[in-house]
Amino acid sequence: MISILIADDQDLIRKGLRMLLEAEPDLQVAGEAGDGGQALAQVRRLDPDVILMDVRMPGVDGIQATAQLAQAGSRAKILMLTTFNLDEYVYHAMKAGASGFLLKDATRGQLTGAIRAVWAGETLLAPAITRRLIEDFCRGPAPGAPAESAAGRLSERERDVVRLIAAGLSNAEIAARLYLSEATIKSHITRTLARLGLRDRVQIAVWAYEHGIVRPGQSPPPAS
Repeated sequence: MISILIADDQDLIRKGLRMLLEAEPDLQVAGEAGDGGQALAQVRRLDPDVILMDVRMPGVDGIQATAQLAQAGSRAKILMLTTFNLDEYVYHAMKAGASGFLLKDATRGQLTGAIRAVWAGETLLAPAITRRLIEDFCRGPAPGAPAESAAGRLSERERDVVRLIAAGLSNAEIAARLYLSEATIKSHITRTLARLGLRDRVQIAVWAYEHGIVRPGQSPPPAS
């Protein structure tokens, strides 16, 4: 059973989400919060598996709450909900430690699938967000971090995996592309996270674009 905390400042949205989620046999809504501050308190009290976090809330917003949870070492996976597919806050929340993003007009199946995906450790970015977001905010290498220097921290195979993560491929798809097992891909990802000091696959994708490992519009590496 996946326990979920819903954080949104609109009561009707919280109640609607609760009705949708509690109809699923493997999902359970543990609690609700009307802003980021309440969300932080509820996480400490309820220890949920997944948090549905609205980006824009009064007081402590979703980004600030996400950053504080990440800094505190919270185990909860955070799935950000936003109305805007070009919301500049999405990038900052990715940096803060969110595990995925979904637009509020998503279908029931997309929502429940996203919850299960982030709980299982996958990255989930709404298709309408991914390419435009990365192109807008991650166009070039970060100052003082040339691509060659950054890539030098990783093995050649790890760089391939990073490029494919940034292209939005799942573990299974990466394994098929590189002719490796999913277990091997998971091992590469675990080592990459440790070497780069990152939290999850979302941050790997951001890191790859920021450091010039991949460029907007660049095709994924071929199978090798």
